[in-house]
Order: sequence, then structure tokens, then C-alpha cells
Amino acid sequence: MGILIPLILVILCCVIIWRASDGFAIASDFIGRNLSDGVRGATINAIGSSLPELFTSLFFLFYLKDVDGFSGGIGTTAGSAIFNSMIIPAAVILVVIVLGIAKVIRVSKKVIQRDGYALIIAELIFIMVISGSSINWGHGLILMVIYFIYLAYMLYAMERTGELEKKQRHKELTEIEYKHTSFLRALLTFDMRRVVLGEKKISERNAWPLLIISTTAIAFVCFILVQSCEWLGSDTYTIPFIGSFKGLDIPIMFVAVILASAASSVPDTIISMNDARKGNYDDAISNALGSNIFDICFALGFPLFLFTLMNGPIIMHDEIIALSSELRMLLLLLTVLAFLIYVFTKRIRLIHAILLLLLYGIFSLYVVGRGLENEFAGEIAKGLQYVVNFINLFN
Repeated sequence: MGILIPLILVILCCVIIWRASDGFAIASDFIGRNLSDGVRGATINAIGSSLPELFTSLFFLFYLKDVDGFSGGIGTTAGSAIFNSMIIPAAVILVVIVLGIAKVIRVSKKVIQRDGYALIIAELIFIMVISGSSINWGHGLILMVIYFIYLAYMLYAMERTGELEKKQRHKELTEIEYKHTSFLRALLTFDMRRVVLGEKKISERNAWPLLIISTTAIAFVCFILVQSCEWLGSDTYTIPFIGSFKGLDIPIMFVAVILASAASSVPDTIISMNDARKGNYDDAISNALGSNIFDICFALGFPLFLFTLMNGPIIMHDEIIALSSELRMLLLLLTVLAFLIYVFTKRIRLIHAILLLLLYGIFSLYVVGRGLENEFAGEIAKGLQYVVNFINLFN
């Protein structure tokens, strides 16, 4: 029962985030309608769909405090980045092929290389910046600056959308038909679009309110998600008016890297799958890669900056330094593997989806093994930490 309760809550959080994410998926699509393909996915869609990671990291830091909060935040953002690199592209491939939309997927090499190189550079800096026994506001600021540089480059280099294409996209977005739903049912099912818009069509006037209200709903759920992960990782925990229960007694980073990251990545997955159904494969993939850059640079950098500015440096102990180092190195290795699959493949097929799912499965087994203190997983961890120490020699 002690394990079952938080697991049920995590599943419930996934469902609510999934439902609420439809609202800001519609809003973000409308707000970014004038951006070119690929740029929209890497900016508007990526930022909007990654807000759950930002809120989860914030709640981890300000609720659990210091080292535990940092480990939960880094577990969520790094785990989400791995999820985005593996599961989302695999889901996109499966949706396109299973629904018979296409037998293969062709993605612009320019988009893959642009976002892939930026992500790898960001992860290398991430490894070098978040090192040592003390983390302060300067580290968070550096990560945020990296994201703003990437964002500025994306907006500067984007291809301008023609007026005819703008009008066509505006028409498509405003003429989407939805089934009639009562306000009460919409509220109970977290259908934010119906709650905010009612029977009205999406427009410049109501798009931002829809995005903000949908995000607020997800923020509330993220707090429940953080609490559930904290209970699951604890030795024992107490639920007011109910009683005390026994958890898994494992570092919260291992819980966050699988459960919190997957739950917070639901919007990314939905937006990418919707783009894939429409044939916008560049946006579907660039959303996943752009979300990763947002996750590791801003979704972690901003909470770190804010928390340490208000409360002083976070002093890391040896165990957390080792765990975060191996997780960051694993993130870089898996990103490079996924990048090589995309770059050296002219046509993305079903076999590539299977390969990506297999890589994520191996990663999940490793995390479980580390949490259970498996000897083989421990040896892999030592190798990862050695590589991180080598990279930090150049820092």
C-alpha cells in the first residue's frame, strides 16, 4: 500500500497533465502560427510543453529544499530530456506508421543538425557547470544564458512565413471543430479549452488566457507529482488523517528520473504526436530536441538561480555529486546515440522506433539497478563518473 498510493497519484497526475496539456497545445500552436516549421516546434511548442518540468523543478527545490530538492530537480530535467530523445521520436514514428499516414518519415537534416548540435553543446556545458560541492545562483544564470542565446539564434535565423501561408494556417486553427461538452464536465475532465473558450473559436484575444490557465492547472498537478515522488523515495511517510506507510527508501533522484520525468513529458509527447498526424515531422522532432534544451538550461537553471539567490548556495555531499555526474554523462551519451540515428538515417522507419525504445528500456533498467544498489550497475556508474571527471579537467 505504501508504494501503491504514490504510484496511483503519479498515474493520476499523468492523466490530468495529458488532459490539461490539450489546452495549451492549441494555444501555443495558435500563438506560434507565424513561425516557420521547425522553429515553432523548438521555441513556442518546446517552451509551452516543458513548463511541467519547470514547475516540478521549482516545487522540488522550494518544497524539499537544498540537496534533496536539487537531486529531484536534476532527476526530473535530465530524465525528461532522455525521455524526449527516445520515447517521443519513437511515439511519432509509431503514430505515423501505425495510422498509415506514411511508411517512412523524412525529417530535415538542417533541423536535426541545428537542434542536435545545440543540445549536445548545452549538455557538455551542463556537465562542466553543475560540478563541485557547491551550487550557487551563478550556475543557474549560466544555464539560463545558454538557453537565451539559443532562443535568440532561432528567432534570428528562422525563415519568414509568407502571408498566404499565415492566412492558411490561421484558417486551419480557427476552423477546428470540437464536440459539445458541458462546462461542468469540461472542468472535471480538465478540458481547459472548453473551460476557457466555451463555444468560441481560438483567437488572439483568448489564446494567451488559455495558455496561462492551462499552465496553472498543470502547475498544481506538478506539486502533487513532487509530493508523490517524495513519498515513494522515503523510508516511511505519513499522510495526514490516514496513517503512516513505507516507501522504497531510495534516493529521490532515481524516482524523479523515471516517474516525474515521464509525467512531466506528457505535453511534449502530445504536441509532437499531433504535429506528426498533420505531417509536420520537422516540428514533431524539433519540439522534442528543443524541449531538452529548455529542460536542462532553463527548467533547472531558473529554479537554481531563484532558490540559491534567496537561500544561499546548495552544499552537495559526495553521494549526490556522484549520482548527478553519472546521470548527466548518461544523458549526453544517449543524446549522441539518438543524434547519430537521426543524422545517418535518410528515412526514419519502424526499426528506429524499436531501437530508441530499447535504449530507453536499458536506461530504465540501469536506473532501477542503481536504486537497488546492483553491483553491475554500480560498475557502470564508476565508468560514467570517470568520464565526467575527465571532462571537468578542461573546466
